[in-house]
Amino acid sequence: MPDQAGFPDAAVGAAGSSTEQVLGLLDGRRLSPAQRRIGQFLIDHLAEVVFMSSVDLADRVGVSQPSVTRFATALGFSGYPALRDALKGIVLGSVGESPEEVRRNEFQAAIAAEQANLEALQRLATTPDRLIETGRLLAASNPLVVLGLRLSLSVAHYFAYSAQRIHPDVRLISSAGTTADDALLQARQAGATWMVAFLLPRYAQEALTAIDHARELGLKVALVTDNPLVPFAGSADVLLPAGVGSRLVFDSHAAPMVLASLLVQAIADAAPERTQARLEAHESLSESHGFYR
Repeated sequence: MPDQAGFPDAAVGAAGSSTEQVLGLLDGRRLSPAQRRIGQFLIDHLAEVVFMSSVDLADRVGVSQPSVTRFATALGFSGYPALRDALKGIVLGSVGESPEEVRRNEFQAAIAAEQANLEALQRLATTPDRLIETGRLLAASNPLVVLGLRLSLSVAHYFAYSAQRIHPDVRLISSAGTTADDALLQARQAGATWMVAFLLPRYAQEALTAIDHARELGLKVALVTDNPLVPFAGSADVLLPAGVGSRLVFDSHAAPMVLASLLVQAIADAAPERTQARLEAHESLSESHGFYR
C-alpha cells in the first residue's frame, strides 16, 4: 500500500535520478504489455505526465482510460490521482536529465535486473544435486515431452532443439487445446514418463490446462518458471525457478535460457555414451550436407 506521501512501500526512500525513481516504482511488478507502454511513457515524458488527467494519458499512450487506472493500482496506488501525486514529488525533487541519460538509465537498470536473476540462478547451481537428478530422470524418459506456449515458447524451443541432439525422442508441444491433448496422449502411449514445461509470465491458462492433462495421463512434470511461490507450484513434481526481467516492454528471459542450457547439460551427463554417439552422428551428418559454414 502507498505510504503517507503516496509512494508504495517498495519505493519509499528511493534515491537517484527521476528515471531511477520511476524505475523503482515499476521494479518487480507483473505488468501487461499495455501497462508497460504506460510505464515507458512515464519515463520518457515524466514532466508532462504530472499535468495530465488519466484520460489525457490514455490518449497519448494509445490505451483505454481504465488501463491507466489498472496501471496505477498495479503499482500499489489507490488510483491514478495518487500515482500522479507521487510523480509530482519525483519531478520536484529531481535534477533534469537529458534524453540520452534517461535511455541509458533505463537500459542499465534492465541489465542490472538480469544480472540479479543470473546471480540467483548461480546460487541454485551451488548445490547441483536437484539439477543432476532432474537430468537423470529426463534422460530416461523416452519420449521426452517439452511444453512451451506463447512467450515461453522461445525458451522451450531452444531447450527442445538442443535436447534433440543428445536424446533420441524429444517432442515439443507449442500449440494448445486438442492439439496438445493429442500430442500428450501419443507421447504417453509411446512410453513418455516426464514433461518439461516452461511457464513464464504472463502465465498462459492454456499451458496450465495442458500441465493438468499431462498429470492426469500419468506424466511427471519438471516446471521451469520465474518464482518458486507461483500459485500453481503444486502442479510440478520438480520446480526450477529462474527469474524473468520485467523492466522492458516485454519480459527478458536471460536466466531461463541459461537454466534450459543447464538442464540439457544434465541430460547429457546422465547418459554420456549416448550423448557422445549422437553428437558424433550429427557432426558427421552436418559435415556431409554442409549444414554450417
